Amino acid sequence: MIKVGDTIPSATLQEYSEVEGEGCSIGPNPVDVTKATAGKTIALFALPGAFTPTCSAKHVPGYVQHFDDFKAAGVDEIWCVSVNDAFVMGAWARDQKTGAKVRMLADGSADFAKATGLTLDLTGRGMGLRSNRYSMLVKDGKVATLNVEAPGKFEVSDAGTLLAQARG
Repeated sequence: MIKVGDTIPSATLQEYSEVEGEGCSIGPNPVDVTKATAGKTIALFALPGAFTPTCSAKHVPGYVQHFDDFKAAGVDEIWCVSVNDAFVMGAWARDQKTGAKVRMLADGSADFAKATGLTLDLTGRGMGLRSNRYSMLVKDGKVATLNVEAPGKFEVSDAGTLLAQARG
């Protein structure tokens, strides 16, 4: 399992863009994790699935709500990573009104989750291999803090906990 001090795994996530922008076409666009974290401070949180109750009601809204606080604490970007496809993550971004505040990144084949060692097997519930719920502060590609939830819990990966660590 990934730990504080480790380099973030090299993987490619997917991000759905609704408008064409600098180097971004409409639709899914690749995000090279190594390149995208270089020289930046990223507040990254991961969760089992888009549109799930805790994720939609508590996890994502906290990060959207505290966007300005994270910026003031020196965080360049906030990332939400989930084992879903880019189209689902794009629809969830619209539903959660994340706008330019939280990058909703798809780990469609769970490659990033597997590389971190933070997987959650929900096959018995019909959801397959997913990401565990956690948060981490990534500074220039290295894990500075890591908060991994116990199964079924939402106690340490919330926005308030990671924000306090970013300020610390």
